Amino acid sequence: RSYETCRQTGDMKLKILSIFLLFISFQVFSWGPTGHRVVGKVAEQYLSKKAKKKLATLLGNQSLAEVSNWMDDIKSDNAYRHMYDWHWVTIPTGKTYEETEKNPNGDLIATINRVVTELKAGTLDEKKEVEYIKILVHLIGDIHQPLHVGTGEDKGGNDVKVDWFSEKSNLHRVWDGDMINSTRYSFTELAEIVSNVSKDQLEEWQKASVLDWAYESMTFRDQIYDLPDNKRIGYRYRYDNWATVELRLAQAGARLAALLNEIYG
Repeated sequence: RSYETCRQTGDMKLKILSIFLLFISFQVFSWGPTGHRVVGKVAEQYLSKKAKKKLATLLGNQSLAEVSNWMDDIKSDNAYRHMYDWHWVTIPTGKTYEETEKNPNGDLIATINRVVTELKAGTLDEKKEVEYIKILVHLIGDIHQPLHVGTGEDKGGNDVKVDWFSEKSNLHRVWDGDMINSTRYSFTELAEIVSNVSKDQLEEWQKASVLDWAYESMTFRDQIYDLPDNKRIGYRYRYDNWATVELRLAQAGARLAALLNEIYG
């Protein structure tokens, strides 16, 4: 073959590899579409009238559930690549967030706090304000998925390969979507199931800080990593952990609503 043909073949292989790696990176850091929609749907139930009115003005006919996956959807746009590290934070077991070395690109905790501060300031133009609402909806979901607060040892469980009902997967993916998807609930059904919360419980959840949410996620590490030697998991693992999935989705929705009420209500 000619040099030009070889070069073109090499370029094509490089492009394919780049697309593959990009695709793989997009599978990281997300509750999954259903989980994020649940968080948005739950939050809508607890919004004040004033917050609902303001959000309707900004989002038009889009609900919080509809915009909840925007941060994952725009990962294919290079203009938003700077947001990639915002989906997660590393806090090794036995350390506090303050003791960790901070990611210069930003992290999950810092970004939520920054976005809330800027939304409260009320100085954003409308386009940026809408973008920040979408970021907030998504990241509050992310911080309640326990493996988004990683140990720093296995990329938030992505390096822990498992067989999920005989299908190849990894621990992060199991928590992002495999467990939720295996129940076959729609996001509206699951939102209704997890919303059965007392007023007292709701108020207690909503008092916690962003840092508290992250530390809560760390408390589930022992049960999450309690895996059989052969790494084959399914019904039993889901049974042992499903209550935690429901809890974190419910807390995320309740706390998202509280923040939006604080900002707009």
